[in-house]
Amino acid sequence: MALTAILDIDGTLVDTNYQHAIAWYRALRSRGATLPLWRIHRHIGMGGDQIVTALAGEEFEKEHGDAVREAEAERYKDLIGEVQPLPGARELLIALKKQGHSVILASSAKEDEVEHYVDLLEARELADSWTTSADVENTKPAPDLVESALNRGNGNGAVMVGDSPFDCEAAERTGVPTIAVLTGGFSEQELRDAGADSVFESPADLLKQLDRTVLG
Repeated sequence: MALTAILDIDGTLVDTNYQHAIAWYRALRSRGATLPLWRIHRHIGMGGDQIVTALAGEEFEKEHGDAVREAEAERYKDLIGEVQPLPGARELLIALKKQGHSVILASSAKEDEVEHYVDLLEARELADSWTTSADVENTKPAPDLVESALNRGNGNGAVMVGDSPFDCEAAERTGVPTIAVLTGGFSEQELRDAGADSVFESPADLLKQLDRTVLG
């Protein structure tokens, strides 16, 4: 049965999580909050509207949140040229389309970043649609992004493919099962605890074992 395949982009299809962690580190430090990089990585996948509070607290968010988000965007621009598609990512999209699934790329990243990733993946003719930060009021782990993607699909059921616990939590809140990959730097147990039905090493590994999933 054809389904709506909702695929997270950052960390799932393109290798961005560590660049984002460095950008947030530099942005936070520019406003006087120097945090261990591992702590920042633990929050990558959470939306920019929530991550500053989660990392530095509500008072810091009130005083510096917008400035930190602007600084992160600028610092990430210096790193985005290093970003590459993850092995098997485009081939996975091709396989899903061949099987008749509706392919929706789900991201709450800025529009220019998403457009860059779509071009990196050569996915303009493969994806049925994609989302950006302009399409959601609240970012992951809120369910808005998954709901927006669902509204763009074919309505015959859906599956989320993501790399972070925040993807899994957002999908679970909408009743959508998640297939997770380890490319975001989170452990299999963490992803399963957050709601992932199955976990694969990478998009390439998922592609090889696609017949083991509901997307196969």
